[in-house]
Formats: sequence, structure tokens, C-alpha cells
Amino acid sequence: MKNPDNIDPGIAEEGERMEEPRSRGVLYPARLPTFTRVAPEGAEQPLVVHFWVPEWQIEPGRVSRQHLIGYPASNLVVSPTGVAVSGPTTRRSHRDLEGSGWGVGAMLRPAAVEAVVGDPAAVRDAEAALDAPELVAAVAAAMRSDAPDRILRACRALGAWIVDRVGEPSAEALLANELARVIDGDPEVLQLADIAARLSVSERTVTRLARRFVGVTPAAMIRRRRLQEAAELLRTDPGIPLAEIAARHGYADQSHLSREVRAVLGLTPTGYRADATSTPPAASVQRPPFRGL
Repeated sequence: MKNPDNIDPGIAEEGERMEEPRSRGVLYPARLPTFTRVAPEGAEQPLVVHFWVPEWQIEPGRVSRQHLIGYPASNLVVSPTGVAVSGPTTRRSHRDLEGSGWGVGAMLRPAAVEAVVGDPAAVRDAEAALDAPELVAAVAAAMRSDAPDRILRACRALGAWIVDRVGEPSAEALLANELARVIDGDPEVLQLADIAARLSVSERTVTRLARRFVGVTPAAMIRRRRLQEAAELLRTDPGIPLAEIAARHGYADQSHLSREVRAVLGLTPTGYRADATSTPPAASVQRPPFRGL
């Protein structure tokens, strides 16, 4: 087992990020390795929310721990050693990065999930390997090149594979996309009835779509969005009272917010705010030369 004293939260300097992504799911965004987010294009758009590419080079004997409260979505991730699918998460998680490496990931829209993941509930809070050596070869070739657009090429290779695997999404799959968009993008959506009204379908249909194409209930999707938004406010606006954060994001009161933050993050809101806004320790991340898009 690794000595916990050797764990450092990694940071990436602002100028080295090819795109500054807004990610509610990363609990400590100032401590990321170099990270790029790439938008989908063309036929990728109904299938992929965005592509994400971390790169890191850690001092020998050190570990960079990345804490997450992930989106209620499935991801497809290519690394030099293989392909993995990860399902929606219901709790805080972390990844430990060591040595040097990269990953090229796609956050999948619901319309892509059945063809790529299968049953998303089967990989909830878990990962499964996917046998796709041709995909690893194509993405790795792009990432190893010296081309200035190597990351873009890697994402397009991953996108082309997803498009080929999924084919034309069904009307029901596209409706599931709309369900996810409504929940994630509309803070007024707090109840199952709100979603059904916006989609002009029954509450039963909403529940069925969420379970089939996302792998969690609509209520779980709403709770995760609220928690991510609350966590973002806690770390970006240290002066805002907890009661105001609770009211703004649909919690019954400050105690309700505190219970949910503690249940998922293992910290009180005040404890998370203090931790997230503190000056990160000097990172042991040695950054490779910048080669942008």
C-alpha cells in the first residue's frame, strides 16, 4: 500500500490548458493535471457531451489524487493500455495518477449508452473493460504524434468509433438526451413532474427513460446536479451563506444541504469550502512541453 504522505493533489498552470473547462464534477479543479476538453462535431453531437483529455507526468514515488463527484452519465475512456466504460456514479470517487500518461475520454449522451455500455445500471459506480484494440491503436497513434492538433485528432478518432458503433439514434434515445438536458440545464427542475411537463410525457416514461439510458433514477440525477451546483458555489463564493446556497438549489433548509454534502463528500459544507479554497500544496506534477490544438 502506498504511503498516504506521498499523495499530492496535482495542479496545472492556467496557460497550459488548451481550453479552460467548467466542470462541476471536479471537486478541486485547481489541482488537476493538464486537462483539455474538446467539443463534439457533426454526427458526434447527439452521442457525446464532450471529450476530455488529461495528461500527467508525476515525480517518481508520488501520486496525484483527483477527487470527483461525477455527472450521472457514462464515459468511454481510452488509455495506452486499453478501453474502459464507466457507468454513472452515485457517490464521491477519486483516481490516483502516477508516473506519466494520458487518457482520452468521451462523456456519453444517453443516446449512445445502450450501444457502447449496454445496461448502464450494471456498471453504476463501476468500470468494465471493452475489447477494442483498433480503437486503442488509432487514439494512441494520434496522442504519440508531434502534430500540433494531436489531441483533436485523438478525439475525432474516438468520436468516429462511437458514431460507427451506435449508428442512427432512435427517437426514444433522442428523447432521453432531452431528458438529461432538461435536468442538467434547468435549475427550476426539482421534481419528476417538472421533467414530465417539459418533455410532454408521463412521469412513468421519464422514469423508464432514465433507468434505461442513464442507469439511475430521475431523482438521483436531480440530486447530483443540485449537489454539484452547491459544491461549485461553496468553493467559488466563500462569502455566500450556506442558507442561501440551500435555498438557491432547492434544498428544504441548510440542514438538508449539510446532510447531503456530508453523505456524499464525507465533509461538512464548511469543511469542504475551507479545503477547496485553501492554497494547494506545491504539486509534484512535471509538465510535458505544451502542444496545443
